[in-house]
Amino acid sequence: MPKKTKKPWTGRFSKQTNPLVEKFTESLSFDCRIALYDIAGSCVHAEMLAKIGLLKETEAKKIIKALHGIADDISADKAEFHTELEDIHMNIETELGNRIGKLAGKLHTGRSRNDQVALDERLYLRDVIKVLQNCLSDLQKSLVFLASENSQLVIPGFTHLQFAMPVLAAHHLLAYVEMFERDIERLQNQYKRVNVLPLGSAALAGSGFPLDRKFVAETLGFDKISRNSMDAVADRDFFIEFLSAAAIIGMHISRLSEDLILWASQPFGFIDIDDAYCTGSSLMPNKKNPDVLELARGKCARLYGNLTTMLTLTKGLPMTYNRDLQEDKEPVFDSADTLINTLTVIAKLIPTITFRDDKITLALADDFLLATDWADYLVKKGMPFREAHEIIGKIVGLAVRKNCGMTEIPLKELKKLSPLFDEDVLKISTPEASVEAKKSLGSTNPAFVKREINRWKRVLDKR
Repeated sequence: MPKKTKKPWTGRFSKQTNPLVEKFTESLSFDCRIALYDIAGSCVHAEMLAKIGLLKETEAKKIIKALHGIADDISADKAEFHTELEDIHMNIETELGNRIGKLAGKLHTGRSRNDQVALDERLYLRDVIKVLQNCLSDLQKSLVFLASENSQLVIPGFTHLQFAMPVLAAHHLLAYVEMFERDIERLQNQYKRVNVLPLGSAALAGSGFPLDRKFVAETLGFDKISRNSMDAVADRDFFIEFLSAAAIIGMHISRLSEDLILWASQPFGFIDIDDAYCTGSSLMPNKKNPDVLELARGKCARLYGNLTTMLTLTKGLPMTYNRDLQEDKEPVFDSADTLINTLTVIAKLIPTITFRDDKITLALADDFLLATDWADYLVKKGMPFREAHEIIGKIVGLAVRKNCGMTEIPLKELKKLSPLFDEDVLKISTPEASVEAKKSLGSTNPAFVKREINRWKRVLDKR
């Protein structure tokens, strides 16, 4: 792309830059991915300069036409970049000069690379947020599909990774739909703070030209204009907030993956994952490993690391722009790529899951899962809950000593602990009765869960 040329700031210097310094300070190797955003911003900047009389209309059109040509070359992978020009901004500006001569030098009027890069980053992040919201919605659709396909299936629910109470498998899956919905809302809320125009702040103090920032904001689709030029070029809160949201999304993916990994393991055996989304062992022919889910769980670590990197990078920076901020892009690029790739593959994996009724039936045979239902049974007959809790605890202890289930203890022995027990206790002593007995909104009651599945289908279809 650009022919080799001198750097834009060489007027102050009497020596050539040491090649080691060029290699150490370049950012072209990673900021080239925001090239098209840089060109989009430059085109609108040129329009604005013509609007306020700092460029002739013919000059602006010539600049914009040349910029579009550069964008076409970049999109067609025909562009050549040079690291001695430091970054993508100077590569594009230099190539513009190669194409239209000295006129290219007018484009940078009223602009610094400081506010230029801040603009490019915000343009880039706006698109990433939209893509991630779509990816999250796709994952939600996959979870709702699996929930709908298994809407009546009862499985053990856990606390402390111990059997706790029966729940619908659909209810468990919809819990993650709720988590990912908060992630979408979090990104949407953050979008408002990303969508603020920094261009026009120049290096730090603003511009000596009457730049029409309102025109630029409206043309590029920004809702607001930054109100302090120093803050505009120094601010990376929008990156930090994105990385925080990314880390939370990663945590949710990791928790979902952990549940599915456990369910797929031999001790549980609740689910089977399609072979296309598993891998084997180089040594053990019998192995079928949930490596996709394990990697998804593992990638959460790099999302956390990227957030920590950005927080550490910015914590000691004085106003305003400092070259440290060149290091802000790679953590964001990495988190965006990691999330998009992970969400995409997990959304494809989820619908391939099948539940294993045989294994789940064996797990549900442990009637200690019904202990709370038995306590509620006594409460409904007038006993204070704390007293009922203690009595059922004694029954569980008795069953453990006898190596049997609660339902196997004779009624006469139950009556010794409370005369409120009667044969009707057996009517509540199934996993299906347990979930049906739940009455509170948001519970695992099948009627509530069915309504939630249908509600989510409507919400996601609208998107």
